[in-house]
Amino acid sequence: MDDISPIRAKSGTNQEGTSAHNRRVMIEALRLNGALSRADLARATQLTKQAVSNIIEDLESDGLVVALDAVRKGRGQPSTPYRLVPEGAFAIGLHIDRHLTRAVAVDLMGSVLARAEANLPFDEPSKGVEIILKLIAGVRRDLAGISAQSEKRLVGLGVAMPGPFGLKDSDDKWMMPAWQKFPLLETLAKGTGLNVGLQNDAAACATAERIVGAAHGVDHAVCLYVGYGIGAGLILNGELYSGGHGNAGEIGMALLAPAGPGSTPLEHRASLASLYQHLGLNPADSDIYEQMNALVLAEDTKMMAWIDGAAHDLRWSVHLIETICDPQTVILTSGAPEALARRLVEAMHPLLPSIADRPGRNLPRLQLGTTDPWSIALGAAAAPISRAFDPLFSAILKTRSSGA
Repeated sequence: MDDISPIRAKSGTNQEGTSAHNRRVMIEALRLNGALSRADLARATQLTKQAVSNIIEDLESDGLVVALDAVRKGRGQPSTPYRLVPEGAFAIGLHIDRHLTRAVAVDLMGSVLARAEANLPFDEPSKGVEIILKLIAGVRRDLAGISAQSEKRLVGLGVAMPGPFGLKDSDDKWMMPAWQKFPLLETLAKGTGLNVGLQNDAAACATAERIVGAAHGVDHAVCLYVGYGIGAGLILNGELYSGGHGNAGEIGMALLAPAGPGSTPLEHRASLASLYQHLGLNPADSDIYEQMNALVLAEDTKMMAWIDGAAHDLRWSVHLIETICDPQTVILTSGAPEALARRLVEAMHPLLPSIADRPGRNLPRLQLGTTDPWSIALGAAAAPISRAFDPLFSAILKTRSSGA
């Protein structure tokens, strides 16, 4: 008897003029589920067997898919499973923060193949971009040493940095004003020869979580990112939502009291920047990660006090996220050590009552996600892969309306 277990996949369409969308649907199905046969793909994507066969042949010729040995299921004819070729595409991801930058190279499956980091001069983009270009060049050399085809198969450079972007008055040091005014994307495109895209750090963290973390296979999730600032990456209907100007999810800017005397943005009280200030730490220290971890493990009094205060404010932010976005789960991600992030999640319980507090939940309302400080760079690298290969229903809608 054939295996009829559910396969995670978006639906394709058998209408004319939608082959590019169907191709992306097939790639995503293979990424989510691993190896699948043509029959499996047809059943999961609701495409005809002929359409699936045509797309598989195209993907094979493009070096994106490879056939595995035939397998027999039950008494039926043997079937040939297909899987994605990790070396079919590569991308570079760049994380720019106030004091440092990280660059990674990933393959089609999101595996990190090369990475490097460097310190940045604070709020001096003209000097900082020179450091960044050298860092990217070094990562590309390392990648070329791993795969001779990497340069031909590089689909782009993804950049992630703190938002919000494009505000009228962005002199607040929290927003990296000099970098905001600098022609960063144009400079990087010219210096690398790659297509360059930008997203905020929380969105990049959500992208990483969607590929290799707790949001993998989840259609509706919000990743609450606690870094130097605070943001929320929104995964809605299986796609990353960035808003009209790339500033969706800037929850760190939300005021904790009505505007006026005493009103304070969330990130001024519950971010790692507020922790550094509270403890008198220098965020530019090369061992800042180790310093924070040691203080948590020692249950330092000042550290524990900050955790309690930050948890109080972040508990409110989870309630706000659940009320507005109705996600299946909220995932706390952070560039902090896992011990600190875990204590923070524990201190946020019990959560405030909300519409998410319902019986029969399959996922917890709040869970701990990735705490790897490289996760933002990974998410930034995944963005060009996503733009090149992920199905977007907004694109299929445009195709249908243009053909109507």
